[in-house]
Amino acid sequence: MEKNSRQITTTKIKWFGCTDRGKIRPNNEDAFLGLQFDAREVHHLGKHGEAELTNADYVFAVSDGMGGALSGEYASRIAVEKITKLLPRSFHQSARGLEAGCADVLAELFTQTHRALAYLGSSYEECEGMEATLSLAWFTPGWMYFAHIGDSRIYYLPKNEGGIKQITQDDTHVAWLLRNGMINEREARDHPRRNVLQKALGGGNQFVDPQVGAVGYEPGDIFLICTDGLVEKIYDQQLLDLLRSPAFAKARANPAQLLVNEALERNCRDNTTALVIQVI
Repeated sequence: MEKNSRQITTTKIKWFGCTDRGKIRPNNEDAFLGLQFDAREVHHLGKHGEAELTNADYVFAVSDGMGGALSGEYASRIAVEKITKLLPRSFHQSARGLEAGCADVLAELFTQTHRALAYLGSSYEECEGMEATLSLAWFTPGWMYFAHIGDSRIYYLPKNEGGIKQITQDDTHVAWLLRNGMINEREARDHPRRNVLQKALGGGNQFVDPQVGAVGYEPGDIFLICTDGLVEKIYDQQLLDLLRSPAFAKARANPAQLLVNEALERNCRDNTTALVIQVI
């Protein structure tokens, strides 16, 4: 995993989460998770809060499930619940700064989640074809480790550099065309195969090869984790404008809720989920 040269300057974060089934879908196949954990115990977080990372790590994740009947909803829940069981045992590795250990833990987490979904999909008719995306951000003092598969996304908004960076890559052929300059962002959004995944957890996928990396952070940086429903109608530059707007900076504002509301006002058809993590 590559890291930048930033120094550890803060150990405090604020987080906000929101999910909505949208105006079209009968149920919500998205799921999100926030956890605080150390070597001994794990605590589920509320939809918003503030904390220091001195004696514990924090992980945030979103998952978008797919499949017939209610199996998509079930798949996303399994994906986030696996995190609760597997990450706490790795706290000592992150505390000692073992980069390779963190990468191995995340890869194993995705492998075990994939196996669980694939087993259920092959064992029960109502779960046949169940799949899930998973985008995860693990915050330790000074560093955010991430792992990702599918077309949910993690964005990074560095305070001092400005702009917005999508640090995960969508696992679709259309996204590959976009990354290689063969189509533009507008063409990618209108492409008829934009939602066809090449990689996901579960389903008929034989192997799991998640994208894994790390980002150094400092006060004023913002991270956004979201499902594809949020960005169906909102462009990256618009995300930047919204997240850096004065309205989002108000003490009582929930930026995740404001983002989801914006997507709904733009007639987003899909389930919509956002997690916003601010470094303060």
